[in-house]
Amino acid sequence: MDVSRREFLRYLAMSAAMAAISGTTGTDTALAASAQNEGPDTWVKGVCRYCGTGCGVIIGTRNGKAVAIKGDPANHNAGLLCLKGSLLLPVLNSPDRVTQPLLRKTKKDQLTPVSWDEALDFMAKKFRDSIDTYGPDSVAWYGSGQCLTEESYLANKIFKGGFGTNNVDGNPRLCMASAVGGYLTSFGKDEPMGSYADIDHATCFFIIGSNTSEAHPVLFRRIARRKQADPGVKIIVADPRKTNTARIADMHIAFRPGTDLALMNSMAWVMIHEELDNTRFWQKYVSFMNTDGQKVSFDAYRSFLEGYRPENVAKICRIPEKQIYEAAQIFAESPATMSLWCMGINQRVQGVFANNLIHNLHLLTGQICRPGATSFSLTGQPNACGGVRDAGALSHVLPAGRSITDPKHRAITEKLWNLPPGRISPKPGHHAVALFEAVGRNDVRALLICETNPAQTLPNLVKVQRALSFTEAFITCIEAFPDAITLRYADLILPPAFWCERDGVYGCGERRYALIEKAVEPPAGCRPTIETLIDFAKRAGVDPKLVDFTSAEDIWNEWRLFSKDTTYDFSGMTRERLRKESGILWPCPNEKHPGTPMRYVRGVDPVIPEKHPNKYFFYGKEDGRAVIWLRPYKGAAEEPDASYPFYLTSIRVIDHWHTATMTGKVPELNKANPEAFVEVNPEDAEAAGIKHGDIVVVETRRDLMKLPARVTDTCRPGLIAVPFFDPTKLVNRLFLDATDIASREPEYKICAARLRKP
Repeated sequence: MDVSRREFLRYLAMSAAMAAISGTTGTDTALAASAQNEGPDTWVKGVCRYCGTGCGVIIGTRNGKAVAIKGDPANHNAGLLCLKGSLLLPVLNSPDRVTQPLLRKTKKDQLTPVSWDEALDFMAKKFRDSIDTYGPDSVAWYGSGQCLTEESYLANKIFKGGFGTNNVDGNPRLCMASAVGGYLTSFGKDEPMGSYADIDHATCFFIIGSNTSEAHPVLFRRIARRKQADPGVKIIVADPRKTNTARIADMHIAFRPGTDLALMNSMAWVMIHEELDNTRFWQKYVSFMNTDGQKVSFDAYRSFLEGYRPENVAKICRIPEKQIYEAAQIFAESPATMSLWCMGINQRVQGVFANNLIHNLHLLTGQICRPGATSFSLTGQPNACGGVRDAGALSHVLPAGRSITDPKHRAITEKLWNLPPGRISPKPGHHAVALFEAVGRNDVRALLICETNPAQTLPNLVKVQRALSFTEAFITCIEAFPDAITLRYADLILPPAFWCERDGVYGCGERRYALIEKAVEPPAGCRPTIETLIDFAKRAGVDPKLVDFTSAEDIWNEWRLFSKDTTYDFSGMTRERLRKESGILWPCPNEKHPGTPMRYVRGVDPVIPEKHPNKYFFYGKEDGRAVIWLRPYKGAAEEPDASYPFYLTSIRVIDHWHTATMTGKVPELNKANPEAFVEVNPEDAEAAGIKHGDIVVVETRRDLMKLPARVTDTCRPGLIAVPFFDPTKLVNRLFLDATDIASREPEYKICAARLRKP
């Protein structure tokens, strides 16, 4: 097919649009990296490298090179890929790669190419000397939801079991920690109870704090198809911005930023006072608790909600009062309501509370644990669930939902890892924001950062970059692409095999574990990260028996057996089975089990005994009951005032992912969105004399930045928004680093700002 790249992309976009209209999947079309490539002679199964949707892909290879990519028709995405996913091959085949270890032996030196042996010997000595001199908590791992499950599990084992420190955290702390906290406090166990298949059964979608159309386009297409198939399906979007997601909604609730807790409490008030609640459900399956964790009565909850009468909350949220009544009625009376949310809920100082209130609405109305009825947190990274949340690669948890502070859980983990009793420290390690503060104080003196870019993604980057610039800590980065901002501060850079250059498992947002099979060899000089970690651990003095693995499959099998007889049980997911199938949903306790589309339901969830007396069993709680929380509305850590009158929020764009170290390699995506900008409402623009395209100054109490203005009605008046993908405009210098007291997730979604012309 002799067409230009531009024509190919136009064809691709048109095909996707036609598929959405017609209801076809487009699975018969292979999306080539270049229309002029020869066709592949081999197809290899994998998973997309971008968001937490976890779309299945099939990579076509010829003569040892990846030449084509298409969606996997057997996976949940039914063969569909978004534009980013369909253009992954230019990233994989980019000549702009780190392909040899680079070392600076002192802070004054330049990075210099060295051999792998010299690099790992030097790194191991730095970590060993730090532990021997300053103790285990002087070293740390900062991982990623982009690492393979095997990589995260192995690093967790090395640092917590081998080195004896719980300084294991990563970028999922910045995006999903509040969702974890919400699931744990409401249900006793992390991860959604439903699956993407619920989209096909839902008759109401309550989308709050998620621009699904841009952050999770394949799921958005599935939602749109559901509504197209049944015009009676209702979509409610609660978001201060009129996003593309909001533009298809039957109701858009453009509440004042940070007031969504008041909104959801008020919806609960309507549900009770209009007799829309499901008393048979909550009386049998729900407990009520106040913020101190004490059980209270339903009457106490009802009394608590009196502070959130719609006439008062409408003024707080600055929305029409009738929207609260209508949203509550549609949510409660729908045959099946599915809630979807993402960073707009999680990245808040009240993020756990906000998650709880979404769950409250489902538990109060019985809109839960039925096909289409579920509360479902969307995930930002491809393996934040499987590799970090499930495998316990955070500073306060252990694998399979166990807690650092629980002596029984530590003892179980020590036994499974063949460690002496007391080896695992009972003290939680540093969470992400605190970890880089500790680096700045030189409390952490050796840090390993893997497949993430914290010098661009962390909030309050002025403070972070100052810490990285002046620290004495030895910083090692495992990173594929040389333009990651964090590499400017690295003392050692190690080049990994990237994506389908090695094999391993990803776990996406619906509890689906799927295998990325090795399709091509990595560039010379690049090594699979598990090989790097095993070699490093042995050189740093870790007991070789602790890392006695020869392949990613060995690590997977240990982690698989680690999960056995837990509520995560996926021991039935053998490597051979994952090679044959396009992902399986846990729990999956044996090789014949099909996977679990809905948790907490007797006869569907294998964790529940067949003879259990109740249909639903929330086994994460001792009494088997989920919790409706009395969570009060509280504002942001920093609200606008006379000096800084605007709300500033962080957003994503459909063309780029995270810090654009990957999407920035694709010319078509760069042309679509070449730089960061600031969205300004037309009313605010007119008042400030700002026109579309003008360069304006956005200023907060931390820094100021010049950005081109996009004058659009997307933002409500008083709100401005900036994307964070652009490495030349580090907008996270503007945001404060206040965190949720429970989840320790930072508040990227609200801070005070001012806007002016230069």
